Amino acid sequence: MRQNPTLKKIAERLNVSISTVSRALKDHPDISPETGRKIKELAELLEYDPNPYAVNLRTHSSREFAIVVPSLSNFFYHSFIGSIEEEARIYGYSVVIYRSSNDAKIEQEILKSCRHKRVSGIFIAITSETDDMESFLKMDVHGIPVIFFDKVPQYESCNKICVGDEHAALLAAEEIIKKDIPNVLGIFGDPNMSITKARLQKFATVLQQNESAVHLKTVHARSSAEAEKITLSLLPEWTGKKFAVFCMSDEILAGAMKAIQRKGLSAPADLGVIAISDGMIPLLFYPEITYAETSGSKLGKLAFSRMMRCIAGSSFAQTIIDESKLVVGGSI
Repeated sequence: MRQNPTLKKIAERLNVSISTVSRALKDHPDISPETGRKIKELAELLEYDPNPYAVNLRTHSSREFAIVVPSLSNFFYHSFIGSIEEEARIYGYSVVIYRSSNDAKIEQEILKSCRHKRVSGIFIAITSETDDMESFLKMDVHGIPVIFFDKVPQYESCNKICVGDEHAALLAAEEIIKKDIPNVLGIFGDPNMSITKARLQKFATVLQQNESAVHLKTVHARSSAEAEKITLSLLPEWTGKKFAVFCMSDEILAGAMKAIQRKGLSAPADLGVIAISDGMIPLLFYPEITYAETSGSKLGKLAFSRMMRCIAGSSFAQTIIDESKLVVGGSI
């Protein structure tokens, strides 16, 4: 088996020191042009590549960012990841993506791996089980900034980049009131997540404070399949009534719309549909779904900007919120 070339082998072939080879490959001014040329030509001939792990140990950084998400089936996360990748490429960083499967133990294993690899920074949407901040705080000791996004902890002294959860819920509730819809089925996500709590509380409060009484029934779904199942079971209760279905995320919207179509119903003829969304899922239906926009791409750019400030030396914790806007379709 062909052995990988090393600095030592290049040095032996040219009868120079290993440090001379290393400095020549970095264009160090102490190395003469002739010696540098010979070393680079031999390195290219032997197809020498620096050992990335050795470089990481020496520089204490991999120039690699880690993105940790609970799931990869979420369009919001896809657009967030794409945005981070675009920004990272500009600054000479690469990106590695980890899926925690919404499991706190897996999340801890990922953090350990990131620490050993000496990643330059971590972007993470935490699991619904995450309640211990100790391992995240230790990252700072190792010089690894952590930026929490979307699903963030309650802990205050950390960098958090969030969508305008309350504002998005407010916009959706106001649109329902504007359309004078008396009955609403609100389908929310994991009740343990801060994002769910914020959206549910604001949505319910706005509807309750309306002069005209709005009957709100709330349920929780942790997946698209669960949202479909719940919607199928509840739709018969609303037969003959004027009502709307509110979905707090793209994942829930996809499941709810599948159930609605399976029942042979259509919006807005039979019911209204409104959601909080990144914007892709609503475009898949006709008429397009009305939604309060929460952009993964915009959040990615904000998160990357904050990460670079942390790398540059910013030490204070900051919470940045990207406000939503209502995108009107024809579903309500």
